[in-house]
Amino acid sequence: MKQDNTKQKILDTALKLFSEQGYDAVGVAEIAEAVGIKAPSLYNHFHSKQAIFDAIVESTALQYEKDTDKLAVHVQSAEKDAPFFSEISEASLFEKVREIFEYSLHNETISRFRKMMTIEQFRSKELGELYTRRFVERLTNYHAKIFKSLFERGEICGENADALALTYVSPIITLIGICDREPEREAECLDKLKAHVGLFYKFVHSSTLG
Repeated sequence: MKQDNTKQKILDTALKLFSEQGYDAVGVAEIAEAVGIKAPSLYNHFHSKQAIFDAIVESTALQYEKDTDKLAVHVQSAEKDAPFFSEISEASLFEKVREIFEYSLHNETISRFRKMMTIEQFRSKELGELYTRRFVERLTNYHAKIFKSLFERGEICGENADALALTYVSPIITLIGICDREPEREAECLDKLKAHVGLFYKFVHSSTLG
């Protein structure tokens, strides 16, 4: 049990340091010191700094899936979530978006991982592609499937689900980025988020509201 606790503490500490300073700026010795162990002891748990980074990527994905599975909208499976969006009201849509938005900002691990990847996307092509998959394509692909389902039901107007998803998701990603850099603007960004969702809702229902 103690070994498991130490391993998790290494991951948590490394994530904090990586999110604040960037991967290249943090050494194994600094991680070990922050954890309260010697560098050789850290190697009993991870054979390299890259192994720590890889474990952070894997464990954070698992945590996100576990946490969001408790929410009404999971952002994991469009097929599973599609019924929640059928005939949804504007107010209910905003509440679902707000729930994910605030989770993304206030879950410490998820927030730190996003900040770390914002820095690390420029360190290598592989990490840039990972950033795109995690924080852009996953969201746009998910929403495109939702919108396609709603097209087929005749509940919203539109033709290109991919373009509509990009139109919907981009402002949300932008607002999260603002809050990451300037957390004191969260209330302002929530107001902007509500306005965006309201405008989008009215647009896609423009020919169905009568």
